[in-house]
Amino acid sequence: MHSGWERNQIYNEDCLTGLKRLPDESVDLVITDPPFAIDFTPLRDNYKRHPHLVLGGYQEVKTVDYPDFTRNWMTQIRRVLKESGAAFIFSGWNNLKDILVTADALNLITVNHLIWKYQFGVVCKYRFVTSHYHCLYLCKDNKQRKFFHNARFSSDDRTATGRSKRYADLEDVWTIQREYWHGDMKTPTKLPGELIRKILAYTSEPGDLVLDPFLGSRQVAVISRESGRDYIGFEIVPAYFEFAKNRLAEMP
Repeated sequence: MHSGWERNQIYNEDCLTGLKRLPDESVDLVITDPPFAIDFTPLRDNYKRHPHLVLGGYQEVKTVDYPDFTRNWMTQIRRVLKESGAAFIFSGWNNLKDILVTADALNLITVNHLIWKYQFGVVCKYRFVTSHYHCLYLCKDNKQRKFFHNARFSSDDRTATGRSKRYADLEDVWTIQREYWHGDMKTPTKLPGELIRKILAYTSEPGDLVLDPFLGSRQVAVISRESGRDYIGFEIVPAYFEFAKNRLAEMP
């Protein structure tokens, strides 16, 4: 039933089709940033990028369809995730409720509700500026999931003021700057490499299989490979898929 997939590969297809090829409990870690469902316009001149250098083809999900869309892909995520595994799902505030409701319906355990604080948001005229992103840390079995609390700092590591570096790194608000593309063409969005490295260090081991069902720029796959993890991903937009494939091909 489950065939036609390999580790360390990405596929140009809808993740709802691709995920069905993966065996039950075959994935150690999921890191993903699904579509926004907010009428996102990736070609606007925001975030220090010029529209003519942004790859087109971004496929949005209608807000009215988002609950069913979320339930469909998260059901597959739960099926392929190992009992010892975890999932990190990023979301803006607009449709976070759909992910939370779905996680509860699928009996996924919320380990942490993390906040990624970045350096600036889009200036708004009639409300406060949103300059953070949500990340749900989920698992199937809270006793079996992996977590390596000494992965980045030991109990003896201290800041210049004497504060524990490990404690600060383990707080649930992560201040990590956005990254900007250098070069000609780019995809509209990208999770910072430092953010992905942090998740990988604390919740996975070398050789683990990391899945991103909404691959985009292939950032999760690239950082996973750099960190000695295996990867698999799906991307429905052909231009993004080719961009991601070229990024990995350029790696040493």
